[in-house]
Order: sequence, then structure tokens, then C-alpha cells
Amino acid sequence: MILTGQRIAQGIEAGQILIDPFRPEALNPNSYNYQLGPLIKVYDASRRAFHDSVLPEDGFVLDPGVMYLGHTAEVIGSTQYAMKLIGRSSIGRLGLFVQVSADLGHTTSCHRWTLELVAARRIRIYPYMVIGQVSFWLNAGTIEPAPAVYARFNGPHESMIGASGDPHWS
Repeated sequence: MILTGQRIAQGIEAGQILIDPFRPEALNPNSYNYQLGPLIKVYDASRRAFHDSVLPEDGFVLDPGVMYLGHTAEVIGSTQYAMKLIGRSSIGRLGLFVQVSADLGHTTSCHRWTLELVAARRIRIYPYMVIGQVSFWLNAGTIEPAPAVYARFNGPHESMIGASGDPHWS
């Protein structure tokens, strides 16, 4: 069962949902519009590594075929609900896809979420632009604390698969 905007606001008041900073005008009928944080990681294929950058106020152009990781400006989490982070349809229609593969936010996770940004065409992004939405879902069954693998990070963070030197993921 998905929460309505009104129920998201009630969950925030009750301390069951955290969105910080919270902007009441960002509530939708079944979601909350989150903003893009100021940091971005750009994958350099020639070096097989990411480099960090700060999004300039006048914007940053994403190119097709390049891997980017951004993050939510807000800390988002819940002790009671699972979260689904997705892009906005208006942003997708411009050719920017957000959270392509990892859209599930586990109950009890609370942090700034890494965003997978894929540009179908050149597109300019800005720090703190409204880029996606998060919905909250009722759990059926016992809530177990989420493993804090990526929840420890409050900025964009690359995959930890292969971090141990596994040759299958290099």
C-alpha cells in the first residue's frame, strides 16, 4: 500500500518518516519531490575510475554514454516504510533517467541517496533542481534493520562490488 501525500506529512509529524530539509510544497498525491544534491561523480572510462565534482550554479551538462552518480539533497528515511526513489516524468521526457536500476530504499535506511543518472541526450542539470520523487510503502511482515552497506554514505557513492578485488567485476 502506497502512502498519500497527506499520510507522508503525518508520518513526518509522527517521526516515522524523515525528509530533511522538508518542503511542504514538494508533497504530491502519492510522493514527495526530492532535489538533486550539489555533488556529482563522473566515470572516466579511460582511467576506469570516478572523479568527484561540485555542480556549478550555472549548471553541468551530462553527455550520453557517460556514467554519472548524483545524490539527493535531502536526507530521506523511514523507520516504518519502504521507499521507492524514481525520476519525475517531466525529467524523463527531457531524456534524463534517474534511478535506473536501484530504486528500492529499505526500511530503516536514512541518508542522502545515491542517484544513477543516465542521459539519453545532452542535458544540463543544476544543484538543488527538483529531479525525482520518493514514495513510501507499507511493509507486510516484521521490519528488520537494513544492512548499512550504502546507508553510511551521504553523497554519491560508486558500487562496492569488486571492491575486494574480485576479477569478475573489474
